[in-house]
Amino acid sequence: MKIKSILFALALSIGLFATSCNPSEANEGDTLAPIVGKWGIVKVGTNVNGVETLSDPPQNTIGCDHDFINLKVGNTMTSGDYSSTVSPCALTTTSGTYSRGDSKVTIVLNGVTTTYDIVNLTLTELKLRNGNAISVYIR
Repeated sequence: MKIKSILFALALSIGLFATSCNPSEANEGDTLAPIVGKWGIVKVGTNVNGVETLSDPPQNTIGCDHDFINLKVGNTMTSGDYSSTVSPCALTTTSGTYSRGDSKVTIVLNGVTTTYDIVNLTLTELKLRNGNAISVYIR
């Protein structure tokens, strides 16, 4: 009787383990990726009636690194803007703060607070939406 109980418990454990390990397609979009890091903006666009339109960001100066946000441990951040108006690829930075909820990130720069929905967060991509506006960043 003890052996049957042990076998039953073992079979139940294996069954529970097997059902908790879904294929990666079933977990598409689920991630434990950290948001902390330097993210360069690579696409901007809109989502209107479920149709997403993305293009190269006009704020990125041709020939310079991508403009970026650097989200740091301790909820501080730096926003970087490369411009060639005064000198080639001159970097202007602005310091601020951020906070992250389950599916949102709130950024405070120059006293302006903006909350974004986190559409996608992986180890290499961060996609944010504010209303219909979309921004895609990469590490």
